Amino acid sequence: MVQNETFGEVIRKLREESGLPLRKVAAHLDIDPSTLGKIERNERTANKEMIEKIAEIFSVNSKSLLVSYLSDKVAYEIMEEDCTKDILKVAEEKIKYYKKVKN
Repeated sequence: MVQNETFGEVIRKLREESGLPLRKVAAHLDIDPSTLGKIERNERTANKEMIEKIAEIFSVNSKSLLVSYLSDKVAYEIMEEDCTKDILKVAEEKIKYYKKVKN
């Protein structure tokens, strides 16, 4: 799965495709419309708790939203580094290790 849109862009696209105004979506998320606007413009980050509500509003898979949300966080954290591919590769191995140790 390759997704070049940011989480904010995904939210804006879903909202516009469903014809819902910013204020209605923001009200359902219990946030200010200006905050949602900033999230859509990538000027502010969403929080993980919003994902289930957003999935419910737009009748979309919460897992795909979670992937978009978390991949943004990872991308923003490492995008200025020179060795992003190495970082991601090591992180993937560490995840496998952590899961193995946890079980």
